[in-house]
Amino acid sequence: MRKRISLLAASGLVALGLATTPAHAADPVFTLSGPAEVGLRPHPGPSGDAHKTTVEFRVDNTTGTVFDKRSTFTIDLGALKGIADVTLAKGHSQGCTQTATAVTCAAEGLYPRDSEVATLELSAAKDSKLGASADLTMTGKTEGATFKQATTRVKVGGPDLVLEEAALKAKMNPGDTQGLPIVFANAGTESVNGVALRIDTTHGMDLVEKYDNCSVDKASDWTTGTVCVLDGEFKPGAVYEVSGALTLKAAAHAFHDGIVYSVNAAGKEPAARQQLGKNTAGTGKKLAVTERTPAKAALRPGADLAPGDNRHEFDFEVKNTADLAADALSLKGKAGDTVRADLGFRNKGPAWVSYARRGSGVARTDIVIPQGAKVTKAPAGCEGVEADGTSRKQNAGAPRYFCWTDSALGEQEKVSYPFELKIEKVVADAKGSVTVDGWAPDGIQAEGFDPNKANDKAAFVINARDTGPTPGPTSSTGSPSPKPSSSTSPSPSVSVTTTAAVTGTGPKANGNLASTGSSVGPVAFGAAVLVAAGGLLFVAVRRRDTGRA
Repeated sequence: MRKRISLLAASGLVALGLATTPAHAADPVFTLSGPAEVGLRPHPGPSGDAHKTTVEFRVDNTTGTVFDKRSTFTIDLGALKGIADVTLAKGHSQGCTQTATAVTCAAEGLYPRDSEVATLELSAAKDSKLGASADLTMTGKTEGATFKQATTRVKVGGPDLVLEEAALKAKMNPGDTQGLPIVFANAGTESVNGVALRIDTTHGMDLVEKYDNCSVDKASDWTTGTVCVLDGEFKPGAVYEVSGALTLKAAAHAFHDGIVYSVNAAGKEPAARQQLGKNTAGTGKKLAVTERTPAKAALRPGADLAPGDNRHEFDFEVKNTADLAADALSLKGKAGDTVRADLGFRNKGPAWVSYARRGSGVARTDIVIPQGAKVTKAPAGCEGVEADGTSRKQNAGAPRYFCWTDSALGEQEKVSYPFELKIEKVVADAKGSVTVDGWAPDGIQAEGFDPNKANDKAAFVINARDTGPTPGPTSSTGSPSPKPSSSTSPSPSVSVTTTAAVTGTGPKANGNLASTGSSVGPVAFGAAVLVAAGGLLFVAVRRRDTGRA
C-alpha cells in the first residue's frame, strides 16, 4: 500500500513538474509589404527617356519590442528580365546591394514599427511589350523569426489619370463663392472603370452642393473631405469634365484657407471613404461627368500630362481679421499658499488662423510673474526666461514665461496655460501681466490679422488692493496639473476642449502610372496634416526611416 501511495505521489510530482514547465514563446512573424501592383509607362517616355517608377518595400515589426538579430532580405529580379530595368534609389536603400538577378539588404535589428527596407526605381525595358507583366518578390530570413513575403505585380502600361488645374481666384471676401471646374483625362493605355473625385477643404472653405454619390466626412479637426464616385468607363486618350455644379464658399470665419482636389481609380480609393449611404445628402441628385467632344478634348495649353498630375492644391486669401484678447486674472493668498493660475487669451474672431505651412504657432503669450510669487510648476510649451526675455537654464521659478500655441487657432477659441505658483511673500497689489503677440520663424512680430491692439495686454495681479470678488487660491493636491488646453465654443450649446500641442523647456503623387490609380488617402490638415496656412498649403508627409536598430 505504501509503495502504491509513493508511486502515486511520485506521479503527481512529475505531473506537477510538467505542468509548471514554462512554454516557449512562438517565434515572431514579421510582415513584408510593397504595392500590390505598379504600372510602367511604355518605353520610351514622353521626353524620349525611360520614365522611372518608384517601388518601396517595407517590414512591419508589431511585437512592441526591438528584434536585435541580423536579418537579410532578398528581392528577386529574375522575372523582370526583358520587362523592366531596376536600380536602387539613392538615399533609400541603406545596407542593400544589387546584382543582375537580385537585390540583397541586411539589417542588424528591427525597431517595433513599420520600416523601410529598400526603394527601387523601375522603368520599362527597351524592348518590352505593352501589357507584359511579372512578379517582384521580397523574402526575409533571420534566426528566431519568420517573414511573410511581399509580392508586387509589375506591368508595362496601365491607366493614367491626369487632372487639369482649375482656374481659381485667390482673393475672396467672407461669403464669396466661385465654381470649381473639374476636367481630367486618361493619358494611359488602359481604361478605368469608375473614378473617385476627392475634394478636401480647410475650416473656412465650404463645398456648397451635396450629391448622393458623394460622401462627406471630417478628415481632421480643421478639414472636411468629400469623395464623389463617378461611374462609367474612362477610356485612354479621352478627356472628361464634371457637369454638375461644384461651388466653393468662403465662410464668415475664413482667412488663409485652401483646397486639395484629386482623381483616382475608384477601386483604389479606401473602401471606408466610399460607403456613400452613411454620409450623403439624400437629395436625389448625382454628380455627373461627360466626355468632351474632340474639338474640346485637349487640356488647356501648358497642362502637364505627367502621370503624377492627378492632384492639385490651391490657397485662398480671404479678407478677414482675428482679434486676440489677453485674459486678466486676479488671485489672493497667504504666504506659503500654492495657487493655480490659468493664464492665456482668447480669439474673439471672426476669423480662424493657421500657420502650419511655415511651421510656427499662431501666437505667443508673454507672462510676467507678480512679485512675491514663484512658479513651482509650469505647463509644457512654456519656456522660462529672465526678466529681460533672455534664456535661462532652470524653467521653474522664472520671473517671466513665453508660451506658444499650435499652428491653428479656431475662431472663438480660448487658449489657457495652467501654472502653479507658491506665494513666498505677500506683496500687496503685486502686478504682473499677460500679453499675446504674433510669432514668426524669424522672431516676434505684430499680427497683421489683429487690428485691435488695445486688448493684447491684461493684468495678472496677486492680492489686489481693491475689494472686488476675485478667485481664491487653489491648494496643490500633489496630483498632476492639466496640460495647456484650448477650447472652442462655436455656440452657447457647444463646447469642445482639446489638449494644446506643447513642448518642453526650452504628395504629390510619385509620378508613375500605378500611383495615379492608387489612393491619395485622407489628407490631414494641421499637425502631421494638409493645412491652408499663411497663404500656403502644408502637406504632412510620413517620415521615412530605415527602422533599423
